[in-house]
Amino acid sequence: MPVRTREDLAGQHVVVVGGGMTGHRFASRLIEQDPEGTWSMTVIGDEPERPYDRVHLSEWFEHRDPVALEMDPTVWDDRRLTLITGDAAETLDRENRQVTLASGRQVHYDRLILATGSWAWAPRAEGKDLPGSFSYRTLADVEAIAEWVELRGKALGRPVRGMVVGGGVLGLEAAAALRNLGAETTVVEFADRLMSVQLDQGGGEVLRRLIEGMGIEVRTGVGATRFTPAGDGAIGRAYLSDDSELPIDVVIFSTGIRPRDRLAREAGLAIAERGGVVVGDTCHTSDPLVWAIGECASYEGRCAGLIAPGNDMADTVVARWLGSSRVHKPSDASTKLKGVGVDAAAFGDVNAVAPGALEVTFIDPVHNLYRKLVVSDDAKTLLGGVFVGDIELYPQLRPLLGRPLGADPSALIAPEGAGAVDLEAPDDAVICSCNNVTAGTIREAIAGGAHTVGDIKATTKAGTVCGSCVTSVTKILNTELAKAGIEVSSALCEHFEMSRSELYKTIRDEGLTTFSEIIAKHGKGRGCAICRPTIASVLATLGRGHVLDGETGSLQDTNDHVMANLQKNGTYSVIPRMPGGEVLPEQLIEIGRVAQEYGLYLRVTGGQRLALFGARLDQLPEIWKRLIAVGLESGQGYGKSLRTVKTCVGRTWCRYGVQDSTSMAVRLEMRYRGLRSPHKFKVGVSGCARECAEAQGKDIGVIATNNGWNLYVGGNGGMTPAHAQLLASDLDDETLVRYVDRFVMYYIQEADRLQRTARWVEEYPGGMDALREVIVNDSLGLAEGFEKQMDEHVANYSDEWADTLADPEKLSRFVAYVNAPGLADPDLAFAPERGQVRPAQDGDAAVEHDLRRARALGMTDGSYPAPGRPDVRVPAPALAGAKED
Repeated sequence: MPVRTREDLAGQHVVVVGGGMTGHRFASRLIEQDPEGTWSMTVIGDEPERPYDRVHLSEWFEHRDPVALEMDPTVWDDRRLTLITGDAAETLDRENRQVTLASGRQVHYDRLILATGSWAWAPRAEGKDLPGSFSYRTLADVEAIAEWVELRGKALGRPVRGMVVGGGVLGLEAAAALRNLGAETTVVEFADRLMSVQLDQGGGEVLRRLIEGMGIEVRTGVGATRFTPAGDGAIGRAYLSDDSELPIDVVIFSTGIRPRDRLAREAGLAIAERGGVVVGDTCHTSDPLVWAIGECASYEGRCAGLIAPGNDMADTVVARWLGSSRVHKPSDASTKLKGVGVDAAAFGDVNAVAPGALEVTFIDPVHNLYRKLVVSDDAKTLLGGVFVGDIELYPQLRPLLGRPLGADPSALIAPEGAGAVDLEAPDDAVICSCNNVTAGTIREAIAGGAHTVGDIKATTKAGTVCGSCVTSVTKILNTELAKAGIEVSSALCEHFEMSRSELYKTIRDEGLTTFSEIIAKHGKGRGCAICRPTIASVLATLGRGHVLDGETGSLQDTNDHVMANLQKNGTYSVIPRMPGGEVLPEQLIEIGRVAQEYGLYLRVTGGQRLALFGARLDQLPEIWKRLIAVGLESGQGYGKSLRTVKTCVGRTWCRYGVQDSTSMAVRLEMRYRGLRSPHKFKVGVSGCARECAEAQGKDIGVIATNNGWNLYVGGNGGMTPAHAQLLASDLDDETLVRYVDRFVMYYIQEADRLQRTARWVEEYPGGMDALREVIVNDSLGLAEGFEKQMDEHVANYSDEWADTLADPEKLSRFVAYVNAPGLADPDLAFAPERGQVRPAQDGDAAVEHDLRRARALGMTDGSYPAPGRPDVRVPAPALAGAKED
């Protein structure tokens, strides 16, 4: 039967067997590249979950939320797609072009994609199937491991003793996960070193020391031969090939994978000698209507166990279906260890087996650093590299594999020369191997207007899978912008050549207190709408007076100028601070009374606050005074500062809660209230892994664990949503607060004007690993200063609304008419909002509102107090003779 072409893809039904990352990639690519196509597609997955990111499987232990790993769910919104989950494909009838599922359901196809992936292989060992034995491959696996460790630990009344068979990348991730679950952990590796496939002997030895430094025992050169049960039948002891034995309560096998080719084998498709569906460079199988992609496909006798080749195969099939002549090209076998807490990465010919290959090595045994480059016999062509303990050069060098190095290799890896040589990747060098994005593609995107890392991610998909290439992407971006004459300027504006960060440090170090002296000493002109509010924010952060003091008040923009949020109709909102969402009954009653008496629209916000909308400028002080009287700060929903700390009820009320999230949320909000920053920031605190406070969508997210708190940073919603990234795990209360202090102050010190934490974290040189070194390990020696500055902020905090009420000069800003400060605009009227504002009795909402207000204050003489000045009566002739409600 002939292969169908692009022209007759129309109206055809495509079936994808495999609901993993590669199947998702294929579906998303076909939708993206053929948005108007009239084909239909069914994707069949045997796992109950929708396709998820298996590359970051270990991150499940941090958040315990399967949805957080889910790949782009909008793919399944396409009307042409049908996703089947939890129903495995059992048989393939090629003659009738039909797939039968475990449920008995039959699915017809015109074209079939096999993306069945692989399964976790375990060595033959007696007792390996005892209770407490697990693979490390699926969400079900990690969920079962976590449950077993928790229940087994409770049953035994002591820490669980864990063992991982296999010291490769996944094995080390599994070992780190066990350790983080509180288990005593041993890694058993049959080879003579860890990550034996990826690292050379030297790199493996340094990695061993780093892993052992984490409290994980390492046994190399031995295998597991037998397991025996404890008294209750669960696994209790492991016997090794060197005749030693270990008491264990849980074992995880991570000893390799095998292609899932049963369906294809039984259907009569060609299978490679070592397993896997035989494909060529078009990914065709021996059946012209069937293609195989990903880990189930054998190309040139090998099944790739990485996501990058699978993605390339999926892209190749889509491209060829749509008329391209593209063929599959295997990517280099590069590997980066992640989710473990130590750095290790390698690419290319790590063992220098190529004829004439030379090795250039740098070893620092004191600091456990290992760097090695493998080059050609003339020392010009890069053939491979190994980096352990420090992988800063890895993302820069990997794209140059097989190309001229352009520098002395010894100068590159020596400590005094590392990073000093400018390494520019050629256009055809692959920067993002996960998505097969070349340097040329990134440069084209930049030329087309993608001028931020976020733009490049959205346009090219580079950096959206494992993220290890973001450093290289950033470097290309800055280089290309400079070449195009688009100055990568850090100047705040035309009046200041310094960046916001530089200006912040200068103002801090020189003790400057006013805009006048700052611009006279370090700028020019009179300032603008960019630098004036920015400097006002910096001065507020550094505790240089009230936001409305002296000339600082005139620097503010509309919101900060009156400490309230301007709304679209010219009125203002008032959002009382409710730390952690808590509110007392008497406070709730007073908020209701204020809304009723001032005719305000009242609603609950997404940040667990009550918001009052529709207040006039002259009414703000009166409302503040009412709220302050019952212990409520007026509000926080206006400034570039901490907005809210959202939380759940935690263990106090919720049967799932493991920590007191409400108390922690209150503590954090009271600590960071009023702190001005480059942009607004929000915090979420969840009392358990169910994540009801949506902490990972916040700038700072705190999630409770059985052992303390996990801290996430750099998330936000808005135009470009981002999940927060894990910074540190299982922290006690005091350590958590210290790390948040450091992160917030570092962000305030270094971020650009109006830069959200998500963008700052994404673009931080070296990524999260480098940021973690600064925040957690204090690699720059900044922690003490940050903590001291935060303590000063807390000690010097004062309620700015109460301060305003006590200052007649500040109150003068809140009047409608200078010569009649108590009167409102008689022509100002509001339409009822969902029935919350009473309609005017006499056709004049302002008069009726003033009447209600006067009576609420107990006045019958046609006058009422000036805003914030109860001792000064202001005549209000509009009230005279007004009829009763």
